[in-house]
Amino acid sequence: MKKINRVKKKQEFQKLINTGKKSANHSFVMYLLPKSEDQARVGITLSRKIGNAVQRNLIKRQVRMMCQDLIGFDNFPYDCILIVRFGFKEHDFESNKNNLEKLLRKATM
Repeated sequence: MKKINRVKKKQEFQKLINTGKKSANHSFVMYLLPKSEDQARVGITLSRKIGNAVQRNLIKRQVRMMCQDLIGFDNFPYDCILIVRFGFKEHDFESNKNNLEKLLRKATM
């Protein structure tokens, strides 16, 4: 996932969380808002309680790869924030990817 497709600033995270449409499952919470720039952007966040820095970075890399596979950033009409829940660690990569795909379908309908 390119850096242009990431939400980085705290103000942008807060805007998306406070005004966006919320959807959730046992692995993720997703907030969606119509995109403000030419390409869709994704922000990923997770709690420090999920693990140490190495584990959190591994999870964020996995979620970025999932987003890269599932979202066409030119065609996707939303900016989104993904909050990773504790249930993420209970499943493997493929089942988490399927959970994210189902959540994307549910949220965009």
